[in-house]
Amino acid sequence: MLIYGNTPRDIRQMMWRRRYKLLSIVIVIAVAVMLMGCTTAKKATPKLGEGLNKFWDAIGGKVLTKSKDE
Repeated sequence: MLIYGNTPRDIRQMMWRRRYKLLSIVIVIAVAVMLMGCTTAKKATPKLGEGLNKFWDAIGGKVLTKSKDE
């Protein structure tokens, strides 16, 4: 006999009674997560090879100059 709180069976019954509310909350969260990945204008990122070349040049002691597009 459980004196305090609810048993897992009670919790499942409560969720089943409120299934449409629970389903709507899950759908709203899923839509929010999908929309977080959508942006209209993404910033151009340098390619991996260019970044690695700059890294090895800096390690090797070459003097780096700013490029025109920065």
